[in-house]
Order: sequence, then structure tokens, then C-alpha cells
Amino acid sequence: MSIKPLYDRLLLERVEQETKTAGGIIIPDTAQEKPMKGRVVEVGEGNYDDQGKLRPLKVKKGDIVFFAKWGGTEIKVDNKEYLIVKESDVLAVVE
Repeated sequence: MSIKPLYDRLLLERVEQETKTAGGIIIPDTAQEKPMKGRVVEVGEGNYDDQGKLRPLKVKKGDIVFFAKWGGTEIKVDNKEYLIVKESDVLAVVE
């Protein structure tokens, strides 16, 4: 199944974080928070401005991004978890 986000939304796949601290302590799954870092899988076409012109998104497919902790909607497709977020929920792009 293929998913295409609408307007200014992005389809993200979470990027797993380290399960071990710098000191070598392993963090159990129950104590870990969900990562706020993800890989952009698909992007919407953008939003229309006041003049009716299409404004494309600045984030592109394949980018690694940090997003707002409480932003987005979790979905599950073919046993894979994704997150749909608005472009405004993206805090930074990893370069």
C-alpha cells in the first residue's frame, strides 16, 4: 500500500535512538521515550498562499528531521509504524 500525505504534511519513519548511555548503561525499553527523530518517507505537494500559488515544502524525501514531541498522528501500515506530521511540526533538518 502506498501513502501520499496531503498538503503540508509529511510521512515519517521514526529513527531509533541509542539504547545505551555514554557511560555504558543500557536503558530498558520501558524507560525509553519514543524518538523525536525521523526519516521523511513521503511529502505532500505543499500549501497554497493567499494568491493561490502553490508553495512547495522545504523538507524533502529522505531528510532526517527532528519533530515536536507531541506532534503528528501515528499510523500502522503493513505492520510498519509511521507518523504523519505537518511541516510546521518539524523543528530541524539534520545536515
